[in-house]
Amino acid sequence: MLTRKETRAQACATLKGKWTQPVLATLIYFAIMVVYEILVNPEITSTSFALLMNFVISLAVILNLGYGFVVSFLRFSRGNEQTVNEMFNAGFKPYGRVWVLQFLTGLFIFLWSLLLIIPGIVKAYAYSIAPFICEDHPEFTENECIDKSKEMMKGHKWNLFLLDLSFIGWYLLGILSLGIGLLWIIPYHYSARVKFYEQLVADQNEVKE
Repeated sequence: MLTRKETRAQACATLKGKWTQPVLATLIYFAIMVVYEILVNPEITSTSFALLMNFVISLAVILNLGYGFVVSFLRFSRGNEQTVNEMFNAGFKPYGRVWVLQFLTGLFIFLWSLLLIIPGIVKAYAYSIAPFICEDHPEFTENECIDKSKEMMKGHKWNLFLLDLSFIGWYLLGILSLGIGLLWIIPYHYSARVKFYEQLVADQNEVKE
């Protein structure tokens, strides 16, 4: 397994000279998320029915968009640099499969979180590579993608947590830059998560051989 420093270095190498599309995709994604938050804000939405309808319509988009945003960095790592297009292509083709995977993952994490926060966090890391598995294995059902993620992340959840933790300083700098720096930090972080997944796959394939 690569060290955290090596993983971040690989992410930087992937993005070097190619930041425009990832940064633009990040900007678009978070602009849509801001609109979503406005639509489901009860202080802004005038009636309960309108709030419910906005929530349902928004949910039909947000789950898939979140998947597409994550998976677009996997495709970017493999040479497809059209991150903005791929964010929508990955998230909405096929629509149903992606929505079900995202819904089930979110539901399972929510149910575990009802016990305590810690079990919910642990399960979030256990399911964290399910979108990548879904992308790489179209023959898997949504539940199989989740189960495979749990299997592959056994013994590696802590490593991914520490990788995420290593970005805290960068995120603080991004916040201090009035949020502008986050447009570069988030692609860096997500690219590092892709490299973590790819190394995990490579390591497990070596064990099988």
